[in-house]
Amino acid sequence: MNYTQNQKISQITSSTLIIGIDVAKEKHVARAQNDRGLEFGKRLVFENRIHGFEQLLEWAERHAKRNKKNHIIFGVEPTGHYWLNLAYYLTAKGFDFVVVNPMHVKKSKELDDNSPTKNDTKDAKVIAQLIKDGRYSVPNLLEGVYAELREGVKVRDQLTQQLVIIEGRIQNMIDRYFPEFSDVFGDWDGKAAFCTLKLFPFPSQIVEMTPEEVLQKWKPYVQRGVGIKRATKLVEAAKKSVGLNIGVHFAKIEMSNLLEQYEMFNRQLEELDQKLEEVVRTIPGANEMIEITGLGVTTVTTFISEVGDLTKYRHPQQVVNLAGFSLRENSSGKYKGKTTITKRGRSKLRRALYLAIRPLVAHNPTFKALHHYYTNRSDKPLKKQQSLIALCCKLIRVLFVIGQRQCQFDGSKLLQGIPQENVLQAA
Repeated sequence: MNYTQNQKISQITSSTLIIGIDVAKEKHVARAQNDRGLEFGKRLVFENRIHGFEQLLEWAERHAKRNKKNHIIFGVEPTGHYWLNLAYYLTAKGFDFVVVNPMHVKKSKELDDNSPTKNDTKDAKVIAQLIKDGRYSVPNLLEGVYAELREGVKVRDQLTQQLVIIEGRIQNMIDRYFPEFSDVFGDWDGKAAFCTLKLFPFPSQIVEMTPEEVLQKWKPYVQRGVGIKRATKLVEAAKKSVGLNIGVHFAKIEMSNLLEQYEMFNRQLEELDQKLEEVVRTIPGANEMIEITGLGVTTVTTFISEVGDLTKYRHPQQVVNLAGFSLRENSSGKYKGKTTITKRGRSKLRRALYLAIRPLVAHNPTFKALHHYYTNRSDKPLKKQQSLIALCCKLIRVLFVIGQRQCQFDGSKLLQGIPQENVLQAA
């Protein structure tokens, strides 16, 4: 499939049968038409099962034969994850499969009948009409190692989210039962603090102990960094605590369960990161990306899992658009509004790149010099936030070239054309 709007339209010819499909959880609705928008036959309702998919193919091929069409293109409005099974099935059969923007479907469904009515039959026709006009895109259906990476990153995000929830619940219990805990320990997940929460988390348990007994309990778990002074401070804080004294019995059980879950999720996250790193290093260009100063394995893994095989892209601007970093102008007549990024695309990819650019600006000499130049140049200097967004696009282009050519990162090429004094000041 091609990329530009004209090329998309040119692929829809008089010999093309267009099948628009409105997907749902259990049943899908399909409608067929030609390149001029003339509809063939009645709609087809088929189940999200193998016999339903086979029924769709028989129905489409029957219409193609009857109307002398030798090219069939299927298109859907991607609704949640329900379209994926059909997409992989049809592409495996060798058919062209495309998607249309759900916002386009919503805004164009009134063009034919001037009615805001929404139903599956109408939506299937609107989808087919959008494909006829070339308003579609080819989905990036990942396969092989790239599909494994995306699934692995999804699991990692789930584990990270669970850890955040568990950390919040532990902090909630500390605030209710022992608010003075933070006066003794800087972080609750430090070795001594974590040991305290496991052995005697509440003031009612600590006040029954002497500092020497507390220190003795710590020693098997914490070898350095704690002494009698810290133990004394903990006991004194427990004696003066304003924490709750109710429901302590089951609160102990809850705290024990939360700490076990916290350790389990951390262990699973470490094991998963090791497996993800092993997989990502097998991808061409990934090792060269990881070697860039300030760019971590997690960022590279997320980037490749979202983008897929970089050799399937023809220009880095496609990846910029995929991340939602392309610029959007807001002006009319004499009015000139702000130019912002569209934020249309994969939000996880955009977030990963934005979080990655900050350590790059701080630790990578090339990106530090570029940031200094963008924000301090005499002609149209950028604000810091604008510079970071521009550097995100620059990073995409760097990773695109490395993924295409498997070459080492050369910062001097990025600094060509920048005055040398700016580079020296940034250094």
